[in-house]
Amino acid sequence: MARTGRATIALWNSYDPKAFREAHRRILARAGPLALAFDFNLATFGFPFPQELTTPQEIADWVATTTSIGEDGSYLKEITAKGRFSTFPYMKKGLPPQLGRFVLTTCNVDEKKRLGVEEASSLLVNGQGLVFVFGTGPKGVPRELSEVAERHLDITFGGYSLETCTALGAVVAVIAHAMRRGAPIGIGEYGAKSQASRRTYEPK
Repeated sequence: MARTGRATIALWNSYDPKAFREAHRRILARAGPLALAFDFNLATFGFPFPQELTTPQEIADWVATTTSIGEDGSYLKEITAKGRFSTFPYMKKGLPPQLGRFVLTTCNVDEKKRLGVEEASSLLVNGQGLVFVFGTGPKGVPRELSEVAERHLDITFGGYSLETCTALGAVVAVIAHAMRRGAPIGIGEYGAKSQASRRTYEPK
């Protein structure tokens, strides 16, 4: 069976850029279990973690001592121990290429960049890594980041704005289950199905 691409949840900090707040803690504690349960990686951008925390494992251990979410933070610690949690500073000209192609989750889709669920799952099943970026606060991501995103993904049936944690759970589950069903190979630019054969995805 062909090697699948890695899917990554990327949390872009749109809360306080200078001080670590409860909102940062809660969304990180919620994203960890989602990543573990649905076989995604997890990454943060621009999170103002305390300076004394220098590694992802130290961050996960610290968050786990201050939350009851995700089995008292144990899920975040587990995915970190697997080497699947990374932290990055803000980036203005795109994301680290090793994460895969940059997909912005948004209700304001540029039709030229629209990515359908089936196309996304097909890309992953066929070995392409994708990083799904979520703005974590009410401001979302900056306009320049939306402009440099390769693709835009909206899983709703009409461009509806979802609260961040709702969007996280919905997007991750939809993509993961589409991969499990076996995505069609040869999806068109806007998600139209081809008649190609199907592959079956099983989590690593």
